Amino acid sequence: MAQQAASRRAFLRSAGRFGAAVLASGAVDGDWLFAQAQASAADALRARMGVLPIQKTPLGRGITMLAGPGGNVVVLQSPAGKILVDGFLKPAWPKLKAELDALDGSPIKSLIDTHWHLDHADNNGNARADGAGVIAHDNTRKRLLEPHDLAGMHFDPVPSADIPTQTFASGLTLNATVEQIRLQRIAPAHTDTDIFVHFPKANVLHMGDVFFNGFYPFIDVSTGGHINGMIDGVTSALQIANATTKVVPGHGPAGDLEALRAYGRMLAGIRDKVRTLKASGKSLADVKAAKPSADYDARWGTGGVPADAFVEVVYTTVR
Repeated sequence: MAQQAASRRAFLRSAGRFGAAVLASGAVDGDWLFAQAQASAADALRARMGVLPIQKTPLGRGITMLAGPGGNVVVLQSPAGKILVDGFLKPAWPKLKAELDALDGSPIKSLIDTHWHLDHADNNGNARADGAGVIAHDNTRKRLLEPHDLAGMHFDPVPSADIPTQTFASGLTLNATVEQIRLQRIAPAHTDTDIFVHFPKANVLHMGDVFFNGFYPFIDVSTGGHINGMIDGVTSALQIANATTKVVPGHGPAGDLEALRAYGRMLAGIRDKVRTLKASGKSLADVKAAKPSADYDARWGTGGVPADAFVEVVYTTVR
């Protein structure tokens, strides 16, 4: 876990000035990302993060969390084949496949994208080439087919082989024999493509990047993300989770109900302070100077998105 946290912090430091913010966890040094040309920065990120090891955490019988080169992947083993939630960055595919094959000999049946960002959906094409279907929200397909400039990186529309094979508007239930997996759309929060993936029998909830466990989250304003949506997403998750639920974040260690509640309190606490200051006519500079995140920085502001950067996105999106 220490290695995972250190690599996550290193990447967030390099990519984490708001206006050129964070997509993934990983190990990079300094602010190298911004020295790269936009056209090659995404590939540079893939190359640097692709070497990260994959760490395995059992979540219950037949369900496993894999952490490493692009957040957290959840794997459900079933007689019909494996179900994956998210898929790391492209260079990690051989290592991911090796980990999956070591679990059992079954094929990958489905890969579920929690949202459109490359650290979660980058291996759609490899999964499809391996015979799997790819499932995502309607907006993930839309965003993958658009060009984007984000976090100092340029993204062209993905090739047709990388787009999801099945999408849905509000919700979907998958019959995996051992589980009835529930996919639920979340109103725009981290992006406008977010979904939760709930494994009721195993009592596991994967929240994608609506939940960053242990540090301030990146919110992608360019594709619909905003602070109120993040808070609403946590509220929705709290209606699903119970005292024994294993709550998987997009980045950070697996959490539980109390970790999720603490995260929600932090989001709402900073949002409310920023909203009050903004409503009184304070400029962004004034709000930053007031340090509205001060009560939370010791726990949430070390090594991730800098506090000022998070305050800025809250100020920008608060309603």
